[in-house]
Amino acid sequence: MAVALYLIYLLVPIALLLVGSFGARWTNTLLPEGLTFDWYAQVATDPSFRRAFTTSLTVAAGVAATVLVTATPLAWALATGGGAASRLALRLIALLPIAVPELVLAFGFVVVFSTDLLPFLGTTWLLVAGIAVITLPYMVQTLAADIRHLGLATLEQAAESLGASGLRRFTDIVLPSLRHSLLSGLMTVTALTIGEFQLANLVSGFLSRPYPVVLLQAFYGAAGFACAATVVLLALALLAASGAALAARGTARA
Repeated sequence: MAVALYLIYLLVPIALLLVGSFGARWTNTLLPEGLTFDWYAQVATDPSFRRAFTTSLTVAAGVAATVLVTATPLAWALATGGGAASRLALRLIALLPIAVPELVLAFGFVVVFSTDLLPFLGTTWLLVAGIAVITLPYMVQTLAADIRHLGLATLEQAAESLGASGLRRFTDIVLPSLRHSLLSGLMTVTALTIGEFQLANLVSGFLSRPYPVVLLQAFYGAAGFACAATVVLLALALLAASGAALAARGTARA
């Protein structure tokens, strides 16, 4: 019963958004009236949404690349490096972006990067850096758990004893063993990036606004247009989440 109620609570609003995106009129009624596909055509041709769509994809790619390069060595250190105290410190650092509210981080970015010394507020790269900080813990925890589960430290030590270099051990043992985990983590990071709003709303500039920030403005206009724009964002997030689920399934099978 609890699961059924949860699914109803979760799916009914989404279903109404989907229905509303095809409704010709929707004012003060539970369901829209009429049927039209014009809202999706308007979203596709709207210059603001087209620019925001491209920006979101660019930011997602930048965040994925940044997290991939940063999370792999951090996860390795978290899973294998040092003693209990150092691993605890690394774990706290990795989880700190989750514990700190995004709004606090966003205000910190505004204060630091709106100065004459660092006038980078509103740039795309700053948005990439901010979202990378937020999503990094998800990737680190995924990789660290699989490094421990697969016993990669033992395998690497065995390869080292046979004369394999550090680069050879990394490319021949670590990366192939973590390929499913890396893909799953990247898909999760992409889904989170596409839906990120709080930090993006304060950090992004007029020409670097991602899709969720521009989407907010749609709700001040026609309901059908807003629903169609929301369904597009939902489809992107679901696509990334489905990729993460398939990659996680591959990890379990491996």
